[in-house]
Amino acid sequence: MTEASAPQDRDESPAERLDRQLGELIQEVRVALPGVQVLFAFLLTVPFSAGWERTTTLQRDVFFATLLLTGLATVLLMAPTALHRMRFQQGDKRHIVQTGHRLVLAGISVLAVAMTSAVFLITDVVFSVPAAVGVAAGFLAVVLLVWFALPLSRSFSRPEGAEGD
Repeated sequence: MTEASAPQDRDESPAERLDRQLGELIQEVRVALPGVQVLFAFLLTVPFSAGWERTTTLQRDVFFATLLLTGLATVLLMAPTALHRMRFQQGDKRHIVQTGHRLVLAGISVLAVAMTSAVFLITDVVFSVPAAVGVAAGFLAVVLLVWFALPLSRSFSRPEGAEGD
């Protein structure tokens, strides 16, 4: 449902609605960002730890991909704040909210892959490649279910005329 067709169930002006949506978007980023930053910081230290020289080529490749994905997720999740800071005085809040929304969705999508890669890597180091494949696939399935399928299933099952954002 688009903003134009969403029911106006709140007593707020379009400007107030955008203010609220931007506040909610920034608050969601505040929740997600510390976790991705901790993962990124941890990954930055791994090559300098004891035992790194015993990693296999596969483990190094997965590690590097995980590092890049986590860095990209960090950039995408921080982007709405930078976008807001750069554009807030131009009176373009609708663009900030819409673009920020897309950036956060992209960020959590990349974060899902990065976390899955990290789970794969750790499981491979602790157990084996076959175990890592199974555990990572199960982990990704849970993330896809909880982060994507569950929220999207609600939009498909909502009756016509149900309250919007």
